[in-house]
Amino acid sequence: MNSFISWIGGKKLLRKKILEQFPEDYDRYIEVFGGAGWVLFGKEKKGMEVYNDINSDLVNLYRCVKFHPETLQKELDGILMSRELFFDFIQNARGLTDIQRAARFFVAIKESYGSGLDSFGVKPKNMKKAVDFLSLASERLSTVVIENLDFEHLIRTYDRPGALFYLDPPYYETEKYYPDRFQPEDHTRLKKTLDEVKGKWILSYNECPEIRNLYDGYTVISVERPHNLATKSDSKKYKEIIIKNF
Repeated sequence: MNSFISWIGGKKLLRKKILEQFPEDYDRYIEVFGGAGWVLFGKEKKGMEVYNDINSDLVNLYRCVKFHPETLQKELDGILMSRELFFDFIQNARGLTDIQRAARFFVAIKESYGSGLDSFGVKPKNMKKAVDFLSLASERLSTVVIENLDFEHLIRTYDRPGALFYLDPPYYETEKYYPDRFQPEDHTRLKKTLDEVKGKWILSYNECPEIRNLYDGYTVISVERPHNLATKSDSKKYKEIIIKNF
């Protein structure tokens, strides 16, 4: 199934190729940089599943979708694709409940250009259909553990021989586009953490010599996908790599 949101760097267009790399022998699945969770929503339910993201607004939205879908839908009842509402909702507001906070963030994601959370997307969107879909998303998330941890803490917590980690960190030299800044040195910290993992891991990155050099010695697979924000007349392909330790 599809995710209920989009997100910067989302893997909707690449998840089929990522899922093709999945091994059979794992009993727990951990999505370390969750985002929109396209791979999680696209995979079969198997064993223990964990969704994690460092963005607290994103994690709050996931928890509200999982535990309180009807209340969230009620809060979003009658919401429109509206420039005025969008700019109202992206303003900082104090004293909100978790449901109100989740509703505002959901609208900000759905109505922003490229899920960037700062400019209004001018494309028409059926917001009622998007809100109704939250019921299905809640059902899929019903047994998923939702975490809000730094990647190193999360990996060390859930690592074991039967674990499968999927990691989609901010790509090299694109860190500034994410709300929660991933520092350049975190690329090295991530690699050092993955060197010690007992389970299996699959990692997606942009094609660049810096990352290829960093992960020298691991299996690297070159892939291409359409550019997320390209126009219909633009056939430009975006080159990426999938790295794994098995």
